[in-house]
Amino acid sequence: MSRNFYILGAVLLFFALLSGGMSLVPSSFQPGLPANGTLWRTVALILLLGGLFFALIGIMSHLFEQVDRRSEHARQDARRRRREGGQP
Repeated sequence: MSRNFYILGAVLLFFALLSGGMSLVPSSFQPGLPANGTLWRTVALILLLGGLFFALIGIMSHLFEQVDRRSEHARQDARRRRREGGQP
């Protein structure tokens, strides 16, 4: 599940870089596109924050999955030790 968040975060960060680059391109090279550099920088900032947010969600999701796996493994080990210890 966390891999999906990592991919979404990477895509948003890529588009943020692309939007940031578009703010540096002169308006004569952008026929039909918004030529206002401030608009491109604003979109880049929003995409950057979204990408960082989804990367953080991916990290947290991965950590919780790891904790869940380890606790389940410890529970199974404890159950196995109780079974082995209870038999003569």
